[in-house]
Formats: sequence, C-alpha cells, structure tokens
Amino acid sequence: MLSNNRSIKILEAAEKGRYGIVSVVCYNIEAILAVARAAEAQRSPAMILLFPWAIRYASSHLIAFAASVAHSASVPIALHLDHAASPEDIRFAADLGPERGFDSIMVDMSHYEKAENLRLTKELTTYCHERGIAVEAEPGRIEGGEDGLKGTEDLTGMMTTPEEVEEFVRTGIDFLAPAFGNVHGEYGPRGVQLEFDRLESIRQEARGRVRLVLHGTTAVPPETIQRCIEHGVSKINVNKLIARPYAELLREKGGKIPTTKFMEEATCVMQERIEWQMQVCGSVAKV
Repeated sequence: MLSNNRSIKILEAAEKGRYGIVSVVCYNIEAILAVARAAEAQRSPAMILLFPWAIRYASSHLIAFAASVAHSASVPIALHLDHAASPEDIRFAADLGPERGFDSIMVDMSHYEKAENLRLTKELTTYCHERGIAVEAEPGRIEGGEDGLKGTEDLTGMMTTPEEVEEFVRTGIDFLAPAFGNVHGEYGPRGVQLEFDRLESIRQEARGRVRLVLHGTTAVPPETIQRCIEHGVSKINVNKLIARPYAELLREKGGKIPTTKFMEEATCVMQERIEWQMQVCGSVAKV
C-alpha cells in the first residue's frame, strides 16, 4: 500500500541525496500556489502542510484544492497533515485516501503519557498504512505553539532519547520528529540552542529505518538548518517563513489595492521566500 507513497519517496530520495525538503505550512490558496510555483521554478521536490485547523475550517475543500495542486505539479510535491492530535481528525483525513487527500499524516499523540502515546500511535499508524498513507510521529515533546495548533503552548517540552526512538520505530511509523532543543514558534531570549550530539544519537538509533524531521525553524540560521541536514534530517518544516511576509504585505497594502492584485503579490512574496529556503536546503535541481 505504501510502495508508491509520495511522501516516502520524496524523503527517501532527500536522505540519500543529503538535502532537505522544504515543507510549508499553508493557510490559504496563495500559500499553496506559492509552494507549487517555487518547486517548479527551482525544480525541487516539496511538501505542502496543512494543520487540522483546515479540516475544521473548510472540511475537505481546502484539502482537495491542495491535493489537486500538489499532485498535478510537474515536480514531486506531497500533501501532509501536520500535528494531527485528534484520532477523529486522523481517521477523517486517512479516509480521504492519498489521491483525494493526504500522502502523509503526523500522528501527534505527544500530549498523552508515553504508554498511551505509543499505543495510539501504533493503532493509528496501522489505520493510515491500510489506506496507503505514511505516518510521522513525535517522540518526546517539542515546546511552544503556533497559530493553527490547539493547546500546545502550555505543554512542557521533553527531549527525545535514543530509547524512545526504538519504541516509536516499533509502532511502524515512517518519519520521526525528535525534540533536541527545537521550539515551535518563537525561541525567546535564549535563542536557538540545538543539541546536535542528541540529534546524532537519534540518527544512529534510527539506523535509516525512519526519516528524520525538523520542527521549529523560526529564526534558525541557514547554517544551522544545513547542519541538521548533515545529521540526517530530510524534512524541514517552515511556517513563519512565509506567514510573516504575508502579514507584512497585508499591513502595507491590504485594502489599498484590488484584492486580486493583493493575492497575486502575496503569492509572489511567499514564493520568493520558499525558493530561498530551497536553496538553503540544497534541494534545487533535484528533479
């Protein structure tokens, strides 16, 4: 069921080629189009990410648009549901199937105690795999929260241990998002302090059985992202990379130019930032 899964094929190629896949959280059609246009302009694979918010906001409609854009592109683009913390949302998304919906889903049970986290992750991974959908999970717990994620701001972060890697690999997941000092949203006064020794130990324990994912890239310098890729990370999640320039353009020109003109400019602004990040991640001209 997973032999032709887009997310798996894209990330396996990235790990083998030692580059990162820019995976963009999208909230509207402009962002979705910006990802596809950037990927085609740079001849780079990419991933479009939606939060479960998209399900509650627009049922399957925004999902269908994103899937159509991703799967009709001239370069490999996968559609991923990020931080799905509700079993109901996960089953709804999985039931759409990869042709009408998601290629992969993050089964985020990190708000449960470890035993329940593992039990639900295994159960939901099986459910997704039966429908041809790859699964990402988060051992430990990454601090912070972002717009579109419900109830994560109050959770205390817990670093991922090598032992947890083995436990999560046994659930059958395909991608693993470790906590090694990365933070959702803003890093605060202490700045970016990633534990690369921990990341390397996680990579060694994973032994190529799962692909590694970086969450929390806001204000992370390009050289630090490149160092993560050197330590085996193949999926690079970004959110504020494009959300901020969109908000800045809205403040500057919202209501001052025709709506259609604003949408076109917003798409171009976000596309430029995504293309820059693709260059940082080394994925340009990989297709």
